Amino acid sequence: MSSNLLIKRICQFCGVEFTARTTVTKYCSLKCSQRAYKSRKRSNAVQKSIFETTQIKLMLLEEIKTKEFLSVKDVSRLLNCSKQTVYKLINSGKLKATNILKKKTIIKRSDLDNLFKTIPHLTKFEKGF
Repeated sequence: MSSNLLIKRICQFCGVEFTARTTVTKYCSLKCSQRAYKSRKRSNAVQKSIFETTQIKLMLLEEIKTKEFLSVKDVSRLLNCSKQTVYKLINSGKLKATNILKKKTIIKRSDLDNLFKTIPHLTKFEKGF
């Protein structure tokens, strides 16, 4: 069924003005339609990937929270800092840790909790902001 309508529209993908033959036409050509479809599919895949990544991170954090003994990597994830920072806390004596092997350091969960009990909490005014 052909239409005798001639409607001026703007392509939703490339932004070029074109003459449409129906009231629902969104794109100026088949190529723009295909590119818009591909773009939608790509953005959906990216959103799905981001969602899955955040779910995995949350699962890891929940798993870490249940452990009694933590590795340096686990502590760095909980504190949202680098492993080097955790080692600095251990070397300065602020965080107690035990070396099981040369490359295996374990931190007791209660020692990590005690770290925050000993650190004084400063307000904005005490910091000088």
